[in-house]
Amino acid sequence: MNFRFSRNVAVFPPYLHFANVHNRRRLFSWYVKHFRTTSQARASLSGGGGSSSNSQDNAFLVPGATVATLLMLGVLHARRLYDDKKVEEAREKGIEFEFRPDVKATFLRILPLRSISRAWGFLMSVDIPVWLRPHVYRAWARAFHSNLEESALPLEEYASLRDFFVRTLKEGCRPINPNPYSLVSPVDGTILRFGKLNGAGAMIDQVKGFSYSVSSLLGASPLLSMLAEKNSEDDSSTIEQESTQREQSKKSWWRVSLASPKVRETISECPMKGLYYCVIYLKPGDYHRIHSPVDWNVLVRRHFSGRLFPVNERATRTIRNLYVENERVVLEGLWQQGFMAIVAVGATNIGSIELFIEPELRTNRPRKKLIPSEPPEEHLYEPKGVGVMLKKGDEVAAFNMGSTVVLVFQAPTSKSPKNNDASEFEFSIRRGDKIRVGEALGVWHA
Repeated sequence: MNFRFSRNVAVFPPYLHFANVHNRRRLFSWYVKHFRTTSQARASLSGGGGSSSNSQDNAFLVPGATVATLLMLGVLHARRLYDDKKVEEAREKGIEFEFRPDVKATFLRILPLRSISRAWGFLMSVDIPVWLRPHVYRAWARAFHSNLEESALPLEEYASLRDFFVRTLKEGCRPINPNPYSLVSPVDGTILRFGKLNGAGAMIDQVKGFSYSVSSLLGASPLLSMLAEKNSEDDSSTIEQESTQREQSKKSWWRVSLASPKVRETISECPMKGLYYCVIYLKPGDYHRIHSPVDWNVLVRRHFSGRLFPVNERATRTIRNLYVENERVVLEGLWQQGFMAIVAVGATNIGSIELFIEPELRTNRPRKKLIPSEPPEEHLYEPKGVGVMLKKGDEVAAFNMGSTVVLVFQAPTSKSPKNNDASEFEFSIRRGDKIRVGEALGVWHA
């Protein structure tokens, strides 16, 4: 049977007749409305049922933040590949880069890096849709060589890039060296510098051709000043120098004694040890939690609200006093061999340092002054008079972006370079080595 249709009968709805300009506008408005409704539905499913106004905002905020994040990942990845290639080529040829300021270092000083870092931190904290999370995190892992198999949770459980960045690891992924005479790495990273220091006023090499002092990195350290006094006494310094240092040490001594009276005897009876340092750089793909390198008592926390320069290898070669000028958190205390300090140095992009033993601490806060010259904020830990006790391998803090950790510590040493004492502390690392939490930085013998 053949069916016939009249040409006057409309088979499709009127709003689909494209010949009419008015109908075109109605059709376009319908598509826009339908797109907004679909986006709001996806945002409510991933966000867990917020208000309608919040859903409408997130519908456009989440895709924009995700695109910005992916673009930044691409730029950082390309830059990292270029820098790594240059460094590897130089190492193969036996070339060590020297300190040489450039135009970029000067330009960074006029940029509002702290504000930029807070804005980037906001983007990193935006919740990503559940269906998109695995794709974003796998892209990050490919760009920065992160091992996703070590993550403690499934990728869908990390709501934002910030949560993914400070993720915990599966139990057993970072075994702690059981040797009681070993000092282990507090972080995953690359060994930049290490060595022995000649007292509290000694210099740490930032790069070939430029150094910075230990005292400028740690600040006014009462424990370190007492070490300087002991060194001067052992070296038979002049009477005038001894009297001056004794007067200074009395003030520092009472600061420590009032905060931790039970530590007085420990410091007094501590035998003379050598002073050492180690600088470890964390790349964006590294595990970003800081662990305790030894069993020790944390007595003092010092927070320097400085700048937020980048801390990559190029920055160390071009920016003077990089670690001294950057925002940082210093933890000082005592372990069985004497003095111990961990310095967590902030960096561009977020610049946030979370301290697990002091959750209320906030870093990268807005400042009223443009010049970062204010003195550090200091906090004394005094539960039971011995500070905060940490065991080797305990979690201490976390970075929200790639940065650097500096260790300054006492360890056994021989006073004479000709005396090969078996108990002397020896580093078990080399420059450029990749190291992980729990692996030995050095050992000594009883």
